[in-house]
Amino acid sequence: MKSILVLNGPNLNLLGTRQPEVYGATTLAMIEASCTAHAAEAGLSVSCLQSNHEGVLIDAIHAAKGKHDGLILNAGALTHTSIALMDAITSVELPLVEVHLSNIHAREPFRHKSYIAPVALGQICGFGAQGYLLAIDALKAHLSGTEP
Repeated sequence: MKSILVLNGPNLNLLGTRQPEVYGATTLAMIEASCTAHAAEAGLSVSCLQSNHEGVLIDAIHAAKGKHDGLILNAGALTHTSIALMDAITSVELPLVEVHLSNIHAREPFRHKSYIAPVALGQICGFGAQGYLLAIDALKAHLSGTEP
């Protein structure tokens, strides 16, 4: 069974209470449960990790090589600042889909630049928690060779 690692970065542990007008009312636990159920229906397994620390996310990306077949990453604000995350993704050579709950391109100008996007299969943003499920579907298609 193919395995996906879902990583969430800084402040995403506060989902459901943090700026619900921007990020919605869905909690991180609800997103992780949805990911697990959706992946199981698709014949995939999922592991989830959230950290407020860049180094923990980098270590998880490194550890994913040889253990997982693909990655989903919502790096939060680190999306716009972390060359180190970009380098970690490149170094493990695993397919990755970047996810954001809000449409980062419709927000403040500093959020328009992603250091993750150039090393990702693609970016899904603006669809709230559903974006994670879309990312699972995209990774499944990529891993099975059925993407358009």
